[in-house]
Amino acid sequence: MSTEVPLETLIQDEIKTAMKAKDRDRLEALRSIKSAIMLAKTEKGARAELGSDEEVKLLQRLLKQRKEAASIFIEQGRDDLAAVEQQQAEIIQSFLPEAMDESELRLVIQAVIDQVGAESQRDMGKVMGPANARIAGRAEGKKIAQIVRELLS
Repeated sequence: MSTEVPLETLIQDEIKTAMKAKDRDRLEALRSIKSAIMLAKTEKGARAELGSDEEVKLLQRLLKQRKEAASIFIEQGRDDLAAVEQQQAEIIQSFLPEAMDESELRLVIQAVIDQVGAESQRDMGKVMGPANARIAGRAEGKKIAQIVRELLS
Protein backbone atom coordinates (compact mmCIF):
# COMPACT_ATOMS: atom_id res chain seq x y z
CA MET A 1 0.00 0.00 0.00
CA SER A 2 1.26 3.45 -0.88
CA THR A 3 2.15 5.93 1.86
CA GLU A 4 0.77 8.76 -0.27
CA VAL A 5 -1.83 10.89 1.47
CA PRO A 6 -5.22 10.70 -0.30
CA LEU A 7 -6.15 13.89 -2.14
CA GLU A 8 -9.34 14.22 -0.11
CA THR A 9 -7.41 14.27 3.19
CA LEU A 10 -4.90 16.74 1.79
CA ILE A 11 -7.67 19.04 0.55
CA GLN A 12 -9.49 18.83 3.90
CA ASP A 13 -6.30 19.91 5.71
CA GLU A 14 -5.76 22.73 3.22
CA ILE A 15 -9.36 23.89 3.72
CA LYS A 16 -8.77 24.13 7.48
CA THR A 17 -5.59 26.12 6.89
CA ALA A 18 -7.33 28.46 4.43
CA MET A 19 -10.22 28.98 6.86
CA LYS A 20 -7.83 29.90 9.67
CA ALA A 21 -5.98 32.29 7.34
CA LYS A 22 -9.32 33.71 6.11
CA ASP A 23 -8.13 33.17 2.51
CA ARG A 24 -11.47 33.23 0.69
CA ASP A 25 -10.10 32.70 -2.83
CA ARG A 26 -8.07 29.65 -1.87
CA LEU A 27 -10.96 28.33 0.21
CA GLU A 28 -13.34 28.59 -2.75
CA ALA A 29 -10.96 26.66 -5.03
CA LEU A 30 -10.36 23.99 -2.39
CA ARG A 31 -14.07 23.57 -1.77
CA SER A 32 -14.66 23.08 -5.50
CA ILE A 33 -12.03 20.32 -5.50
CA LYS A 34 -13.63 18.69 -2.46
CA SER A 35 -17.05 18.91 -4.10
CA ALA A 36 -15.74 17.24 -7.26
CA ILE A 37 -14.17 14.46 -5.16
CA MET A 38 -17.44 13.87 -3.32
CA LEU A 39 -19.36 13.77 -6.63
CA ALA A 40 -16.88 11.31 -8.11
CA LYS A 41 -17.15 9.06 -5.04
CA THR A 42 -20.94 9.03 -5.15
CA GLU A 43 -21.23 8.31 -8.88
CA LYS A 44 -22.84 5.03 -9.79
CA GLY A 45 -20.24 2.28 -9.85
CA ALA A 46 -17.57 4.38 -8.13
CA ARG A 47 -15.32 2.94 -5.43
CA ALA A 48 -15.26 4.31 -1.89
CA GLU A 49 -11.83 5.83 -2.47
CA LEU A 50 -10.40 7.35 -5.63
CA GLY A 51 -7.11 6.03 -7.00
CA SER A 52 -4.28 8.47 -7.62
CA ASP A 53 -4.84 8.29 -11.39
CA GLU A 54 -8.53 9.14 -10.88
CA GLU A 55 -7.54 12.04 -8.62
CA VAL A 56 -5.20 13.40 -11.30
CA LYS A 57 -7.90 13.13 -13.98
CA LEU A 58 -10.36 14.91 -11.70
CA LEU A 59 -7.90 17.75 -11.03
CA GLN A 60 -7.08 18.02 -14.74
CA ARG A 61 -10.78 18.31 -15.56
CA LEU A 62 -11.23 21.06 -12.95
CA LEU A 63 -8.13 22.87 -14.23
CA LYS A 64 -9.36 22.71 -17.81
CA GLN A 65 -12.77 24.09 -16.77
CA ARG A 66 -11.11 27.02 -14.99
CA LYS A 67 -8.85 27.81 -17.94
CA GLU A 68 -11.76 27.68 -20.40
CA ALA A 69 -13.89 29.89 -18.16
CA ALA A 70 -11.05 32.39 -17.84
CA SER A 71 -10.58 32.58 -21.61
CA ILE A 72 -14.31 33.10 -22.12
CA PHE A 73 -14.33 35.89 -19.53
CA ILE A 74 -11.34 37.54 -21.22
CA GLU A 75 -13.08 37.37 -24.62
CA GLN A 76 -16.09 39.09 -23.06
CA GLY A 77 -13.98 41.79 -21.45
CA ARG A 78 -14.55 40.56 -17.89
CA ASP A 79 -10.97 40.62 -16.68
CA ASP A 80 -12.12 40.72 -13.04
CA LEU A 81 -13.88 37.35 -13.35
CA ALA A 82 -11.06 35.95 -15.49
CA ALA A 83 -8.56 36.80 -12.74
CA VAL A 84 -10.60 34.81 -10.20
CA GLU A 85 -10.72 31.78 -12.52
CA GLN A 86 -6.99 32.02 -13.23
CA GLN A 87 -6.21 32.22 -9.52
CA GLN A 88 -8.33 29.12 -8.87
CA ALA A 89 -6.59 27.36 -11.76
CA GLU A 90 -3.22 28.07 -10.14
CA ILE A 91 -4.43 26.61 -6.83
CA ILE A 92 -5.76 23.48 -8.57
CA GLN A 93 -2.49 23.21 -10.56
CA SER A 94 -0.53 23.09 -7.29
CA PHE A 95 -2.10 19.70 -6.49
CA LEU A 96 -1.20 18.14 -9.86
CA PRO A 97 2.08 16.29 -10.44
CA GLU A 98 4.85 18.47 -11.88
CA ALA A 99 4.47 18.90 -15.62
CA MET A 100 6.98 17.31 -18.00
CA ASP A 101 9.02 19.64 -20.17
CA GLU A 102 8.68 19.24 -23.93
CA SER A 103 11.97 17.41 -24.48
CA GLU A 104 11.14 14.84 -21.80
CA LEU A 105 7.65 14.50 -23.27
CA ARG A 106 9.10 13.88 -26.75
CA LEU A 107 11.39 11.14 -25.38
CA VAL A 108 8.50 9.31 -23.69
CA ILE A 109 6.27 9.60 -26.76
CA GLN A 110 9.08 8.44 -29.10
CA ALA A 111 9.61 5.40 -26.85
CA VAL A 112 5.88 4.60 -27.08
CA ILE A 113 5.93 5.02 -30.87
CA ASP A 114 8.90 2.61 -31.11
CA GLN A 115 7.21 0.16 -28.74
CA VAL A 116 3.90 -0.03 -30.64
CA GLY A 117 5.56 0.13 -34.06
CA ALA A 118 3.66 3.20 -35.24
CA GLU A 119 4.74 4.56 -38.60
CA SER A 120 2.18 7.10 -39.79
CA GLN A 121 -0.69 9.39 -38.74
CA ARG A 122 -3.00 6.37 -39.10
CA ASP A 123 -1.31 4.79 -36.07
CA MET A 124 -1.99 7.79 -33.83
CA GLY A 125 -4.69 5.90 -31.93
CA LYS A 126 -2.25 3.09 -31.15
CA VAL A 127 0.15 5.61 -29.64
CA MET A 128 -2.24 7.88 -27.71
CA GLY A 129 -3.53 5.25 -25.25
CA PRO A 130 -0.13 4.03 -24.02
CA ALA A 131 1.31 7.57 -24.16
CA ASN A 132 -1.49 8.96 -21.99
CA ALA A 133 -1.03 6.07 -19.55
CA ARG A 134 2.72 6.69 -19.22
CA ILE A 135 2.47 10.45 -18.98
CA ALA A 136 -0.51 10.28 -16.57
CA GLY A 137 -1.35 13.87 -15.73
CA ARG A 138 2.02 15.42 -16.30
CA ALA A 139 1.01 16.97 -19.63
CA GLU A 140 -2.19 18.09 -21.33
CA GLY A 141 -3.80 15.70 -23.80
CA LYS A 142 -3.75 18.41 -26.48
CA LYS A 143 0.02 18.80 -26.12
CA ILE A 144 0.55 15.01 -26.22
CA ALA A 145 -1.55 14.73 -29.40
CA GLN A 146 0.38 17.60 -31.03
CA ILE A 147 3.74 15.95 -30.35
CA VAL A 148 2.47 12.53 -31.51
CA ARG A 149 1.31 14.13 -34.79
CA GLU A 150 4.69 15.83 -35.26
CA LEU A 151 6.67 12.66 -34.58
CA LEU A 152 4.49 10.51 -36.85
CA SER A 153 4.59 12.92 -39.80
